[in-house]
Amino acid sequence: MCFGDEAGFTRRPPKARTWGRRGRTPVVTVSGRRSGRLSVAGLIAMRPGSRTRLCHRVLANPAGRGKRRSMGECDFIALVDGVHHLVKAPIVLVWNRLNTHISHAMRELIAQRTWLTVFLLPAYSPDLNPVEWVWVHVKRSLANLAVVALDRLEALVRNRLKRLQYRPETLDGFIAGTGLTLDNPPTL
Repeated sequence: MCFGDEAGFTRRPPKARTWGRRGRTPVVTVSGRRSGRLSVAGLIAMRPGSRTRLCHRVLANPAGRGKRRSMGECDFIALVDGVHHLVKAPIVLVWNRLNTHISHAMRELIAQRTWLTVFLLPAYSPDLNPVEWVWVHVKRSLANLAVVALDRLEALVRNRLKRLQYRPETLDGFIAGTGLTLDNPPTL
């Protein structure tokens, strides 16, 4: 079973509380100009008897008019294909109702894969998706950090995600935080 989600990162850092000298408010200066965006798609793959895995794909989108600022259907399906190759088993994918996830092109790509079953989360339910907690964790680690270039931000995000890949107990905590269980459904 896999949970999927996507997030975007920009050079403008997430704000967080910080320490500073008494009487001096810390200031993080950030350029206001557009400098592109990082689109990140992630999947948490869980399987009974195996460790929980985090797989991700990062796509840098330089600034510019007329350019796509997020991942497309082919990017998402490439991530799912990579996870299928990694786990060597059929996949049950649970993700949100992003327009890219429910498009006609995505439905055709899913129909071509007999090993893939997709379920959509209810609308406005980020609390049911453990990958949302991955983004919270990564963005919190980047709080108040002013990055000069998009490629530096990409390296930092990849580093944070790589660290999480080797912490299956943290990923299990994200899953437990949703309150979802994989036990047998109750019989009536």
